Amino acid sequence: MPYHLYDVATFKTSAKRAQAIIVSSKFEYEDALEFGIEKEKIHIIPMGIEVGRIEKNQRETEQLQILFVGRIARVRRIELLLQAVNQLSIPFHLTIAGGEEKTSSVTRTGYLNELKQLTKQLNLENKVTYAGKKTPLELKTLYQSADVFVYPSLYENFGQPLLEAAAHGLPLISTSVGIARDIIIEGETGYQVSGKPEEIKECIESLRNRNLRLQMGQRIQDEVENRFNWGNIMDQYTNLYRSL
Repeated sequence: MPYHLYDVATFKTSAKRAQAIIVSSKFEYEDALEFGIEKEKIHIIPMGIEVGRIEKNQRETEQLQILFVGRIARVRRIELLLQAVNQLSIPFHLTIAGGEEKTSSVTRTGYLNELKQLTKQLNLENKVTYAGKKTPLELKTLYQSADVFVYPSLYENFGQPLLEAAAHGLPLISTSVGIARDIIIEGETGYQVSGKPEEIKECIESLRNRNLRLQMGQRIQDEVENRFNWGNIMDQYTNLYRSL
């Protein structure tokens, strides 16, 4: 409501005066159109990332290593992931990295405690690790040791963890939010899901095959390297500025 009131009060002046509006994903592009910005003004230039080629572990592991990274907030719907892994018929371990944060002034606190309670109720305490906040170096280690990245969020304008996971060669299982639409090629780099636990569970189990994971990881890493490297991103910004 505060944002809508602000838009009404300012008549969206900044957006109307701007010669160009830069958004970071197709998802943001649609938001910008809904906001009332003229289509001709909108340019999609995503955030960039450094892609370091990482050789994934080639040997078969006993447990499928599943990873979620992000702020622990209700909009991320991590309870759906817990419900999904509870249905798995394969050995697994889930790591949830991130600290609890409110995404708005009206969001209820206590979400992390609720997730831990649900973990206990589902008897998943030995299969789920809450890793807390991590430094960039610590996150890199988590990405390197994971097999699959799952992101059941309800809303994201970009979703930086998705891009980071892809840059580390992890197949993605994600709802159709943020950058997921741009980098998930269905069945080739990952899967887009509605968020239903049963659907997430099926996608995870389909990736128990190590060779399939490696193929998908290589493909998504190539996509990120070709389209999201900083040199390419800065060229897009430079060309846009020069065109105005």
